[in-house]
Amino acid sequence: MLAFIIRRLLLLPVILLGVTLIIFLMIWSLGPDRLISAYVRSPEALRTPDARERIVAKYGLDQPAYVMYWRWLGNVLKGDWGYSHVGREEVSAALIRRIPHTIELAMYAIIPVIFIGIWLGKVSAVRHNKFTDHFLRVFALIGWSLPDFVFGLLLLLLFYGILGWLSPGMLSTTFDLMIRDPASGWRAFTGMTTIDALLNGRLDVFFDAFRHLLMPIMTLAYLWWAYLLRITRSSMLDVLSKDYIRTARAKGVPERLVINRHAKRNALIPVVTVAGHMIVTLLGGVVIIETVFNRTGIGRFLATAVMQLDYWAIIGGALFYSVILVLANLIIDISYALIDPRIRLS
Repeated sequence: MLAFIIRRLLLLPVILLGVTLIIFLMIWSLGPDRLISAYVRSPEALRTPDARERIVAKYGLDQPAYVMYWRWLGNVLKGDWGYSHVGREEVSAALIRRIPHTIELAMYAIIPVIFIGIWLGKVSAVRHNKFTDHFLRVFALIGWSLPDFVFGLLLLLLFYGILGWLSPGMLSTTFDLMIRDPASGWRAFTGMTTIDALLNGRLDVFFDAFRHLLMPIMTLAYLWWAYLLRITRSSMLDVLSKDYIRTARAKGVPERLVINRHAKRNALIPVVTVAGHMIVTLLGGVVIIETVFNRTGIGRFLATAVMQLDYWAIIGGALFYSVILVLANLIIDISYALIDPRIRLS
C-alpha cells in the first residue's frame, strides 16, 4: 500500500507541471496587447508614453515563451496570480477571501449527499422491483433530469416568493451589518459564517446563516442524491447477482451481513470514484448556485470575471480548480486501493 501511495505522489508534481503548462498556453495565446491590459490595474497607468515599455520590461512580455513560462510559474508559487479588476485586489487574495464561503456551502451539501444517497441506493437495490424501488427511481430520474438553476429558481419561488420562509443571500441585514462593525467584537476565525458564529458564541447568527444556506443546500443535495442513488443502485444490483453472494446466502449468512459486509463494500468501488468527482463538481457547480442565491463565493466571483473578461481572475480560477481536481483524483486513487486490494497489488 505504501509503494502504491509513493508512486502516486511521485506523479503529482509531473501532473501539476503539465496543468500549469496548459494554463500558461492559454495566457500566451492572449497576445501582447491583451496581456499588457491584463497587467494594468487602472486605465490611467497607460497614459504616460513609457508606461507600455515599463510593463513589458517588468513582466518580461518581450521574452521567449519558455522564459515567460518560468517567470509566471515563479510568480504563481510566490502567490502572485495577477490583479483582478472585478475584485479590485490580487487574484490570490480574492480567491482566499471567498474560498471559505464556497467550502461552507459544499460541505453542508456533501455530507447529506454521500450518506443519504448511498443509503437510498442500497435500499432501492435491496427492494428491487418493489414499490420503494420504483418510487426512488422516479425520485432520482426527476432530480437528475432537472437543471440545478431551474430547481433553485423553483425553490426561490416557493420558499421566498410565496411562503416567505427562507431568503437568498448570506445573512439578514441586521446580522450582516453587525459582523462588519469592528465595535461588535466579531472575530472571523475561519471565514465560514456558521462556524465563526459558533466560535463567537452567537447562536442567533448561526441559525440565521444556516437558514440562508438551506435553499442552496437543498438544490445541490437533491440533484446529487439522485445521481449517487442511481450509481449505488446499479452497482449494488450488479454485486448482488455475483456467485459469492449466492454462496453466502446458501451458507445461511444473515441477510443483513450479506448486504452490509459482502455486497455494500464491493458496490462502493465505483461509488468512491463518483463521490470524489462529485465533490470537485460541487465546488465548481456552485458557480450557478451562488449566482442564483446571491451568495459571495468563488463561483459567483468567477462568473462575474467571465462576463467582464477579467483574464487573471479567470486564469486563477482555472488554476485553483485544476489543482483541486488533481488532488481529488489522488485521494480517489488511494481510497480506491483501500477498498479494492486488487488495485494496489496490480
